[in-house]
Amino acid sequence: MNSLKNKVNLIGNLGRDVEIKETKNGKKLVRFSLATNDSYKDKEGNKIVDTQWHNAIAWGKTAEMMALLLKKGNEVAIEGRLTYGSFQNKDGVTKYTTDIVVSAFHKLTRTPLTV
Repeated sequence: MNSLKNKVNLIGNLGRDVEIKETKNGKKLVRFSLATNDSYKDKEGNKIVDTQWHNAIAWGKTAEMMALLLKKGNEVAIEGRLTYGSFQNKDGVTKYTTDIVVSAFHKLTRTPLTV
């Protein structure tokens, strides 16, 4: 059996445009939110859509390509790994974070061709 790995695959829609940023030491990154939807029927037979929002980050060439190709609302498949962190907010309260560090992506929304 292959070793178990920290691996995440999601397909969802971008919550906002992907904008590239640069760290103080020159590394390029993007942070974005990805919405995934699951649906089910309640007791009365009504369709209920459950939307989950996932925080993601990409670095380097992956970040550059995402910023170039992706816009708010695009459907995208991402592959990456989960990371956990914490920080103290301005009130001194510890906040915990869960992010997906993206290693690969595929844009699923087609961009219309202009002639």
